[in-house]
Amino acid sequence: MSESEIGPNRVTATGARGAAATLSPATNHRTPGVADAPGGVRRPGLILATLLVGYFMALLDGSIVNVALPSIREKLHANGASLQMVAAGYIIAYAVLLVTGARLGRILGHERLFKAGLAGFTIASLACGLAQNSGELIIFRVIQGIAAAVMLPQVLSLIQQTFQGEARAKAMSAWTAVLASGIVVGQVLGGVLVTANLFGWSWRPVFLVNVPIGIVLWIASIRALPSVKPQNSAANNKVDLAGVLTLSPTILALVVPLVLGHDEHWPIWGWVLLAATVPLLVLFLAVERRVARRGDSPILPGRILEMSGMKPSLVLIFLVMVVYAGNLFATAIHLQGALGFSALKTGLAFAPCALAFGLVSYFWRNIPAHLIRRFSVIGLVIGAASMAAQIWMFKDGGYGGVWFYLNQMVFGLGVGIGNAPTMTLALMRVPVTEAADASGTLATNAQLAQVVGIASLGTLYLTVAAGHAVHAAGQAMAYLSGAGVVVTLVAVGFAYYLYNLDKHERAAKAAAAL
Repeated sequence: MSESEIGPNRVTATGARGAAATLSPATNHRTPGVADAPGGVRRPGLILATLLVGYFMALLDGSIVNVALPSIREKLHANGASLQMVAAGYIIAYAVLLVTGARLGRILGHERLFKAGLAGFTIASLACGLAQNSGELIIFRVIQGIAAAVMLPQVLSLIQQTFQGEARAKAMSAWTAVLASGIVVGQVLGGVLVTANLFGWSWRPVFLVNVPIGIVLWIASIRALPSVKPQNSAANNKVDLAGVLTLSPTILALVVPLVLGHDEHWPIWGWVLLAATVPLLVLFLAVERRVARRGDSPILPGRILEMSGMKPSLVLIFLVMVVYAGNLFATAIHLQGALGFSALKTGLAFAPCALAFGLVSYFWRNIPAHLIRRFSVIGLVIGAASMAAQIWMFKDGGYGGVWFYLNQMVFGLGVGIGNAPTMTLALMRVPVTEAADASGTLATNAQLAQVVGIASLGTLYLTVAAGHAVHAAGQAMAYLSGAGVVVTLVAVGFAYYLYNLDKHERAAKAAAAL
């Protein structure tokens, strides 16, 4: 990757850090409309902390509930399908509306949407913590997801438009670390809160903890966030309502049967919905092409997808996040339900993975630029090997003891090396003016992958674990781990393709320079 150009950004041989920090004049400027104090960004530390803590809080809620599921089952008498909907309902709403949230930020102003989403998220968290039955909890989780979809796309856009040069590179690395580690840290924090049983509230502090944090962040956002004028234009001043109305049923047709199928004994309507996913997807793509031909901006922007390396990057990220989210969901249930771990012990079991994933995601820029893609391939091979090791650990009803914790660290290390650079390098190809749509597309892709991972791998685990064989739950984890190996190896193929794509681009640019 040395001596090459990625989109508008010039990448030098100084390494990945230089790639993110050294920008061409086309992007190394202050976006019009950003309010700054003379001499630069006002309170940059407070701005970044406000954005990233809000982002982290919303990401945590995608997984913090996993460790609390057994307590929710006991206190609210919830069945398996309800538990999956408590976990997946938030992510479904979040995933479906993320790109729309990004578009609304362009229309109404990113800082306005961040504050509105933060307020909604805080109120919905309070409602979740006070829910009296599983139905109420699922509804409030969906509302929470909608608020997160309004808030989160604004974070990267505000970072892109507020920071410059090395400050922007550091801010984006911090954002990537938060994105990568938020899911696992949620499991750890969930275990701590459930075990603490604050005020005798059992699982409720998992949601109520967001309330004081949200209030503090909302006050900080009023004081710190720069005012960004809406980026209205003829093509971008509309929400793609047709796209939302066709994408939403497509996702629901895929996810709902996977989530409810096990508890409903795989009824005919579930198979009908799964079969309908294909024509619904075709309809969605046709609608998007029509929106683009009219000169409007579709929810799935073709100009973003056509950027070099974007499509394989999206597929790679999707596959990795399917394995990541599905494995965490099933492992949390298995450790508590089958092996009798406490919520605290279950949460702390994921700490090595969280630490490795977070550190790799922040410090990967120190890898020499020409080795980044090669490291991505190696990292995913390590991740596949780690999933394979889980088969041995779980199949006979145990969990591997100390080897399990070491394997969690190896898994976090491998998947972090494979995934974090892919996300950031994909965004580096995108001009600042396209940051909102690009970040929305990438984040939507990652969140949809989590939904599919929880629904598909979670269903696989629950189905096999319900059998009557000796160590059925252990065998379920072995089957899940085997599926994870296969999916991760497919991701290795896409990482290898991206590695060769970069080599070919470097060669083509070198030849053009002669």
